[in-house]
Amino acid sequence: MVRFFLIFIAVLAVLFRIDMLDEVQRVAIEPWTSLLATASAALMTPLDSDVAHHGRILMSKATGFAVSIEAGCNGVEAAIILIAGMIAFPSSWKHKLAGIAIGIAAVQVVNLLRIISLYYLGKWNMTVFEFAHLYLWQALIMLDVLVVWMLWIRWIARQQPPSPPQPPLANAA
Repeated sequence: MVRFFLIFIAVLAVLFRIDMLDEVQRVAIEPWTSLLATASAALMTPLDSDVAHHGRILMSKATGFAVSIEAGCNGVEAAIILIAGMIAFPSSWKHKLAGIAIGIAAVQVVNLLRIISLYYLGKWNMTVFEFAHLYLWQALIMLDVLVVWMLWIRWIARQQPPSPPQPPLANAA
């Protein structure tokens, strides 16, 4: 347990430090965030032609209401926590990499739902938007990370061969 915790904290520290590097932000994080806005708009426009996007901003053409997808809202931090948990947990690298790939995808699917729902909540009621943005969706994204991690652990347990039966202890005379 201590080993898991120490590795988890170390991986978190390293990945969050990498995430904060200007070059990483410019080359990876900012394009990823813009891609999230593009994907959100692509999912919304078949049912709502009022939606437009530019860079990391989703906006209503009719009202001008807009949301900007900022750091902390792009799912990167949630993915970092998931990655740290998977790397810290004792398993093969094959299982870790499969879990990380599938896990990041699962986190981003929920994050797209988050972005889209927050856009519509903001158009409807800013008080509800603020509550959902600051509290509800923060908890739901972390719950998603926890559930994905727990499902991954369960999957790993099924992948490992069962332990051979232990011989009975001989009675001491």
